[in-house]
Amino acid sequence: MQLVKIYECLCDETRLRVLNILAQGPLCVCHFQEILREPQVKISKHLAYLRSRGLVECERQGNWMIYELPAKPSRELRTNLACLQDCAREHPAFQRDLARLQKLAPKLAATGPCGCATAKPAVR
Repeated sequence: MQLVKIYECLCDETRLRVLNILAQGPLCVCHFQEILREPQVKISKHLAYLRSRGLVECERQGNWMIYELPAKPSRELRTNLACLQDCAREHPAFQRDLARLQKLAPKLAATGPCGCATAKPAVR
């Protein structure tokens, strides 16, 4: 993976937040909506951007698209994701994201990364 492609993706806070969340495990767009409190269209555009550059992968499960980090990330991507996670520990928005993800944990345990039918709409 080209380092420039990675850095192009890392220059947006929403994409950084998405990658930080995905470091915890795969998720559906509806869960990103709930965690990030952003509209589906914005999240989908950022996920498409990350996917086109090889930073995320997705798989269809029924009606849902499940996004995750690459199964075999390049050394450059692994290094930059580790740096992101380290830096994100100090940033309030990233801390809130992980706290919201933690609140979703029981639902995710019951349904897996799918289960969008029970997800709440994005709140701004």
